[in-house]
This record gives sequence, structure tokens and C-alpha cells, in this order.
Amino acid sequence: MKYIYSAGLLLYYLGILIVAPFSPKARLWIKGRKRIFGQISETVKSGPLIWFHVASLGEFEQGRPVMEEIKHRYNHYKILLTFFSPSGYEIRRNYAGADYIFYLPLDLEKNARRFIQLVKPAMAIFVKYEFWYHYIHQLYVNKIPVYLISGIFRPGQFFFRWYGKWFRKMLFYFEHFFVQTQESLDLLHGISLSNVTLSGDTRFDRVLQIASGAKDIPVAASFKGDRICLIAGSTWPGDEHNLISYINNYDGEARFIIAPHEVHEDHIRWMIRQLKKPFIRYSEATKENVTDRKVLIIDNIGMLSSLYRFGDIAYIGGGFGAGIHNILEAATFGLPIIFGPNYAKFNEAVELIGLGGAMSYTTLKDLTTCLNQWLDFPEERFRLGKISKDFVCRNAGATGIIVNRLFAVEK
Repeated sequence: MKYIYSAGLLLYYLGILIVAPFSPKARLWIKGRKRIFGQISETVKSGPLIWFHVASLGEFEQGRPVMEEIKHRYNHYKILLTFFSPSGYEIRRNYAGADYIFYLPLDLEKNARRFIQLVKPAMAIFVKYEFWYHYIHQLYVNKIPVYLISGIFRPGQFFFRWYGKWFRKMLFYFEHFFVQTQESLDLLHGISLSNVTLSGDTRFDRVLQIASGAKDIPVAASFKGDRICLIAGSTWPGDEHNLISYINNYDGEARFIIAPHEVHEDHIRWMIRQLKKPFIRYSEATKENVTDRKVLIIDNIGMLSSLYRFGDIAYIGGGFGAGIHNILEAATFGLPIIFGPNYAKFNEAVELIGLGGAMSYTTLKDLTTCLNQWLDFPEERFRLGKISKDFVCRNAGATGIIVNRLFAVEK
């Protein structure tokens, strides 16, 4: 199985090489790993170091509170952060909370051995789903503890299948698991792993951080004024088709801010062609010229988490595709939340729907019924928003649980 696994990774690498001429993301994946060991050797200095590995941007946000808490409490440690995906690395390559930031070299045995020998981490922390056999095995062989934080396990994963014996073996190399759900804890206990803590999801801590430091956006404040405002975050065409249809038929005083997931010019122009209400792009907006517009289109990235502070209702995109985007950034501002039907793999969405702070819809009629109710009945809107806010506050604290356990020996 080890050789099959390695051969599969080499085929994956070959596939990346083949598509690189046609894919900017694949080109970045290849370019970022050129001379990677030379970069590491020239950059990383000796001294106590903790290695964090994340797949991409979402997992980075889960690891970030733990990195920052360690930096705050134990600043004699350097932080080394690796990414698998360009979509995380390219956005956070200058993140000030880590001392060293690299792409993760491909998980081949020789790469893993060389990487561990170069950086000599005191411990390694993988976030959520990241299971790279050779790296984990080399950490184990070198007696370097490896932890999984914000982990989540489901019965369908190969660890728990009849053919998963080799993959399960990898889990026994971990020092400790910090998991998000009771189901995850039960699954690990079911394969005789007792080194598990139900700590919750560090994203709750992160979104509370974001809310406390939300930026002022004067254009958004002027656009909203004293009117109700819906913030639509990380929308895709499937979301936008329904949402824009609703807006075009809406005759009330509410305002709508749409922050699409894709902000390239062709997509922004497509959205503009669909709109029949007065709109303006953020790049063309001023405090003066937004006051008479119904729709503000955000044609940049990086603002969404602060935009929610100007909202009364949140629409979260992705539910008509692979899955919804982060709902917690909106929930922490006390907003009722709506999204499309593909949310079952997101525990926070399932829980918040159960509590009543969020709703899923499938048809434009469903969306219209829900939004009209929330727009017309402020008491109901406030009640549901409080459910969202309380949900975030009640589930915060994973960061402290994790850091306290990681450094229990030092105490």
C-alpha cells in the first residue's frame, strides 16, 4: 500500500505538470515548490520550532487562533507554516503570525525525511483533514509528536472502511486528536484510539476575533444608511441567479450587498447584465454616490468578514455547488442566515438550522417567502439573529483547550 500510495502521488504530480500550461493554479503549485528545500535550508534558523500544516485558506483560518495563542503565550517558539494549495499560500504568504511560510513538498518518503531533518520541529500540528502518510510516519519515527486540531471524521472515510487497515495505521502515529464533533470522537474510540479530546472548532474563536476587529468601511455605512441591508457573501452563479431575481422583483427600501466568490471582470459584468435595479461597483463607489443605489457589488476580495457588521440578514453562497462557505463570520454579528441546499457536510450549518438561526432553501419561491418574512418582521429577525450570535459564543473556547493540552507538560 505504501508503494501504491507513493505511485498515486507521482501520478498526481504528473497530472499537475500536464495541466500547468493551461491552469494558473497548477502553475503556481509547481512554481512554489521549485528549489523548496534550498529555500527552507537558507531561511529556517535553528531553535525551537512548531510546524503547522494546512491544506488551504479555510484550514488556515482554523489553525490561525492556535498559532497566535502559542505566539502570545510561548513566544520563544518559531512558527513554520506550510500550505498544500496555492489558493491558501498566495493569499497568506505574508502572514505576520508565522516566522516561515512555504508550500509543502510532495509527500514522498525522501521529501518527508529531508523536510523533517531540515526544520527539526518540536511538534507538528495538522489541521482538520490533512493526512500525509510519509510526513506523519517520519515524525513518528523521529519521536516528534504530531497533533490534529479541529479534526472531523465521518463513517465514509477510508479509515473506517473494510479496506482501510493501512490508512488506519497512520492514525496511530498521532500523539493526540482534537476533534470538532461527538461523532468524530466515537469513530476514533471505535478503532481503539483513546487519545482524543472533543475540543470543538477553532473557527468559533477566530470569527469572534474577526468581529472584535472588524474594519470600518465608510462606503458600506453610507450605502446602508438607516435601512435594512442583506449581505450576500461568497456567492456563485447558482446563488446569484436566485438572489438577483429576488432583488429585481423587490420594491421595498432594503439594500443588498453582493460579494461574489469570483471577482474577475467577466463575472462582474455578467451580474451587472442581470440586474434591473440601480447598482454600483465598490471600485466606483463613494460615500456620496452610493446612497441612491439598491445594490452594491463588491469587486475585490478581503472585505467580506468586515462587511457583515453592516448587515441585518446574511446570504451565504455555495449551496448550489460543492457546499456552502463560512457561515460563522455572519453568525458572529448576530444575523439570521440563509443558504442553498448543499450544506449537510457542514456541522455548524446543520446545528444552526436545528436551532432556528439559519434556513436552507431550494427554490426562488422559498427564498422569497423567507426573505420577505425577515425583512417585514424585525422582531423575528432580531430573535433569529440572537440565536446565531449565542451559537457562536457558546461554542467558543477550542483554542484554549488545545493550547493548554499541547503545553501541559511544560506547565
